[in-house]
Amino acid sequence: MTVWSWWSWEPRTPVSSSSRTRSLHILPHPNFCFYFVSSDRTQLQQVKRGLSLPYGHKQRPRHRREAVRSPGGMSLDSDSSSQGGDRRSFRQITRDRLLFEMLRSTRKDSKSAWKVLIMDKFTVKIMSYSCKMADITEEGVSLVEDLYKRRQPLPSLDAIYFIQPTKENVVMFLSDMSGRSPLYKKAYVFFSSPIQKDLVAQIKRDSSILPRIGALSEMNLEYFPIDSQGFITDHERALEELFCESAEGFNKYNACLNAMATRISTVFASMREFPRVHYRIAKTIDASTMTTLRDMVPTKIAAGVWNYLSKYKTSIPEFPQTETCELLIVDRSVDQIAPIIHEWTYDAMCHDLLCMDGNKYVHEVSSKNGSASEKKEVLLEDHDPVWLELRHSHIADASERLHDKMTHFVSKNKAAQLQQARTGGELSTRDLQKMVQALPQYTDQIDKLSLHVEIAGKLNVIIREQCLRDVGQLEQDLVFGDAGTKELINFFRTQLGVSRENKLRLLMIYAAINPEKFESDKGTKMMQLAGLSADDMIAVNNMRCLCTDTKKSSGGAFTLKFDVQKKKHAHRKERTTEQSAWALSRFYPVLEELIEQLSKGELPKDEYNCMNDPSPSFHVVPTTTSTSVHTSPAHSMRSRRTGGSWARPRGSDDGYSSDSVLKHASSDFQKHGQRIFVFVIGGATRSELRAAHKLSSKLKREVILGSSSLDDPPQFITKLKMMSAEELTLDDLHI
Repeated sequence: MTVWSWWSWEPRTPVSSSSRTRSLHILPHPNFCFYFVSSDRTQLQQVKRGLSLPYGHKQRPRHRREAVRSPGGMSLDSDSSSQGGDRRSFRQITRDRLLFEMLRSTRKDSKSAWKVLIMDKFTVKIMSYSCKMADITEEGVSLVEDLYKRRQPLPSLDAIYFIQPTKENVVMFLSDMSGRSPLYKKAYVFFSSPIQKDLVAQIKRDSSILPRIGALSEMNLEYFPIDSQGFITDHERALEELFCESAEGFNKYNACLNAMATRISTVFASMREFPRVHYRIAKTIDASTMTTLRDMVPTKIAAGVWNYLSKYKTSIPEFPQTETCELLIVDRSVDQIAPIIHEWTYDAMCHDLLCMDGNKYVHEVSSKNGSASEKKEVLLEDHDPVWLELRHSHIADASERLHDKMTHFVSKNKAAQLQQARTGGELSTRDLQKMVQALPQYTDQIDKLSLHVEIAGKLNVIIREQCLRDVGQLEQDLVFGDAGTKELINFFRTQLGVSRENKLRLLMIYAAINPEKFESDKGTKMMQLAGLSADDMIAVNNMRCLCTDTKKSSGGAFTLKFDVQKKKHAHRKERTTEQSAWALSRFYPVLEELIEQLSKGELPKDEYNCMNDPSPSFHVVPTTTSTSVHTSPAHSMRSRRTGGSWARPRGSDDGYSSDSVLKHASSDFQKHGQRIFVFVIGGATRSELRAAHKLSSKLKREVILGSSSLDDPPQFITKLKMMSAEELTLDDLHI
């Protein structure tokens, strides 16, 4: 954390104000799990915590035991690895920086037991991804406010500002704290990324503000942890802004690149890691091909990140001076199939088929009075142990294990055994669920299990109704070369029950594998046969924007040009060493191969460059080429629950079972080697996030996946439809 300390702070008596205790009622913010203020004369109430204390209360909040920390905010205990960086989990480091390095650090010089936390819309989102309101309250924050909402003066309290370093935010801060009657007694200001010197000068020019500032620091934290090993930079329109390259969007192109590079670099500021920056090069810079701006996206992002990292070496205390990890930057063109194909793991199917709002799932439960059902929202996240265990499992495996859990619960409960004896015969998962729900004394224990039984049941119904097993089989046959044009045409003609959306996904996979088929009217005829709409055709056509060798049509008409090498990349080779125990799980993302190549130092030199040559002290952690992983035998599936036999009797590492590499992917990172970071420009997929967990254990190196966004297939296809087909080449720009 860089602290601006080039002027001295002179203590000054704060402006006198009424000593009357102010009480405000806290209401939930509509978008995030934080609390904003509305005036009221009731005592301070925090919903969900039940804490009731008036402002000005002298009791100090209860705190956790403080760790000894360095001036940079990182732990000084002996667990830190000499290989560089903090060895806590990625999400834990982010949370600790916000709670301890920012909030708790203000206690040293502050006399206020309670403080106000003020954030803008962007930093509220950062905080909501890492911390709960209870965590913030425990660090002495009694009130969370929106920077841009009208706020009641609280001159007896200190304020903590966590804001982006923008001109608008600085102006709002100055208006709060300047003049004879500031809103707060003292301000501790933390910027989410480096602040421009002219904005610091603007703050210094106001002589009335300087004595009221307790800290002015750069947190360098502008990313959003979505998983213990994943983060996003929240650029939902990256595909549109970076790959459509329309002339009027050139300013958006630069702004998106700069913001993305800034946010990626703050990950390394938080982790205290200095990476070796690898990036996918633009292969079309030659005399015969026009190079478009989209070809240069990974190169420009890598250069931007490298620029910030170079500054961190001199501005952040204890920032490594030599390489401590690896960073690989690619764009979505590296694998066009992964965002479209059906992924058959529990997590991916929930987000693909259930129309969830983020991680929020809405279901109906019986009301307490038993009169009618009511809707209930639940979050499918790490705090749910059943979700954590099953999320990376094949849907068939998840269904099997849920039934086993229900059966085990009934076998341990005498009342349930008596009811089963009266019923007679073997019970289905649904019967077991109803039986358990009839035992009120076990409601709390079984709620989460019943929830996932319901979800798995819905997924299996959708799979049957939408003929997804047939769709999935053809998808994977196309990818692995077991099917082609003839099989696809026959499928469109005979499978009338398949939805238009699934036919679109099949055709997009086919287009990525066989681009030459779309250079004539054959592509149009295929779309017509599938019954696609004009919007659907736009999505198929715009896939060309994700390719690295797209030439402008000399005739002015639109033509689809794919990189001839793309055909090779789009196909997958069968992995004989990792054959799956379940059907429809042969597919693996290209990123999985790239990460393994990076770990071995075998990235293709004609496709990937490095911003920095390795320092003499940099050593790649050796990994064995074949890792033996113990997996339990695959369970047999009951046809009455899954509508068919999923199982394929192969005793191998499929990455799905509870005893597989995924179970321990996030544990015991202190024993692991140097971290591997991978950033995907244009949206990552859940299959790629799963691969990061799997490879962390296999390679004995924590793999952290970052992206501009995390997209499920419907979202990705919508983004493709929003892209413009108009191109802008480097030759069209006057730089």
